[in-house]
Amino acid sequence: MTVVFEDTNSAPDPLLPWLWSIKKALEAETSSGNGSGLDLSKLLYDCIVTFRDDDQYQNDVRFLRIWFLYMDVSEDFESIFREMTESEICLGHSLLYVWYASFLESKGKLHDAHMVYQSGFLRNAKPVELLKKAHALFLDRMSGLVNACSLQKIDDCGSIEFETSHINPWSASTMKDLLKKLGPQIMKYDGYHSSQKAYSGKVALSSLQNSSRNKIIEIGGKKYQITGCAGQGGFAQVYKAYVHSNPDEVVALKIQKPAFPWEFYMYRQLDERILDNERSNFGFALRMHLYSDCSILVCDYLAHGTLQDAINSYVVTGKSMEEELCIYYTVEMLYMLETLHGAGIIHGDFKPDNLLIRYARGDLTEDGLREHSGPWHDQGLCLVDWGRGIDKRLFPENAEFKGDCRTSGFRCIEMQENKPWTFQVDTYGLCVIVHMMLHNSYMEIEKKKSSGGGYIYLPKSSLKRYWKVELWKDLFTQLLNMSPGSDDNKLRKLRESFQDYMCSKPQFIKKLKELLVKQRASLCSA
Repeated sequence: MTVVFEDTNSAPDPLLPWLWSIKKALEAETSSGNGSGLDLSKLLYDCIVTFRDDDQYQNDVRFLRIWFLYMDVSEDFESIFREMTESEICLGHSLLYVWYASFLESKGKLHDAHMVYQSGFLRNAKPVELLKKAHALFLDRMSGLVNACSLQKIDDCGSIEFETSHINPWSASTMKDLLKKLGPQIMKYDGYHSSQKAYSGKVALSSLQNSSRNKIIEIGGKKYQITGCAGQGGFAQVYKAYVHSNPDEVVALKIQKPAFPWEFYMYRQLDERILDNERSNFGFALRMHLYSDCSILVCDYLAHGTLQDAINSYVVTGKSMEEELCIYYTVEMLYMLETLHGAGIIHGDFKPDNLLIRYARGDLTEDGLREHSGPWHDQGLCLVDWGRGIDKRLFPENAEFKGDCRTSGFRCIEMQENKPWTFQVDTYGLCVIVHMMLHNSYMEIEKKKSSGGGYIYLPKSSLKRYWKVELWKDLFTQLLNMSPGSDDNKLRKLRESFQDYMCSKPQFIKKLKELLVKQRASLCSA
């Protein structure tokens, strides 16, 4: 298709003639109504190829709009967006994330849309108010959708038989079958309260989304004073609350529609399978109140923020987390997954905003780090949000899973290649988090030839030569190239290699203590 040059002398901007031609092509397609879009698609593609490497248009919103027009007439929109980010087209502009999230929402990819907004926040996109407003409206729409739908309507995965070798553990039919089977067992758990009626408290739960502060709701004979929203997603809201208005007794209330008792079941499995001295690493559920229209999970509240908050505190300054902290948190995460997977449990949503930071009650000491003893026992991370948890003991012994977590940036290689997976969903998430700590960005992977003649997957980003390159390279090589099956021995060996380095240098522990004190002051003040 020919590009229309209206007046090159008055238009020193090389993109302008293309904009005129695209405008005419759009008008022609609209008026003709043929809907083929072939000429328009070629014109948009040619324009993108012409200017995608031109620094003049890298942050030009007009050029960004052309990319989205092309995305709208193309089938493989995900690869187009990847190309946009690789070319760094408006990477720091909020419109990139708002438009793409809206595009994904129109395609029904709600989880991916939510994660695109999170990417915008992580990259400190401007103007931030535009991003915040669009994200808030998105959450409002998702809340309305959930209220109008049942779990079966939301899920489109279809039914599945447990006899098949590859099971979708998150499909509505699987969850329905499991909860039906486990119902009598769940009802016997301490803290479980069920009603056949809808929640009928004096304060409507829906009113908390608009203004929750200092409202008092009554649940199961206890009064909870809501002090603020601690987190929200498309399917649940989490509120900080005082029990009977007592500021010394703080809990988190997770209100979910429709009702979802699975997370409570997972917490009780953690109670049964995790040793007492390790149990605080995985959060506690105190009570579950199940109604016909919603469920309310009462959990412990930790006030020190998430690992995502810690990462973001570096992103806004343009710096990366110190390697001492990266190593420390990597050891904590390896130990978590080693413990969980050894107990037959998969978290299924292993990402930094589900890792709460725990701080020691007293001053940290020079010894006890490796053994998690003394003050170090209370220092570390706490893994929460078990709604996607998988109990492997409920499935055939050698069962492998299919299904996509739909969390952009955290889809393991097996999901990306439509292959079966088990523990890789967690270990891939760990690799992404490590990459975020080291590089301040989500992980992109590439396939490389191995010395044995095959292929291995590795991150695209290079490791800085002054880092402990061998440790990090070993971690990524092993965890990104895992075969299905038990992985707790491999996780243990990786953990021990990091611990050996960490504890062999007294100056490392001294620096780590200083950084943790500094981090605590920074996050608490924020």
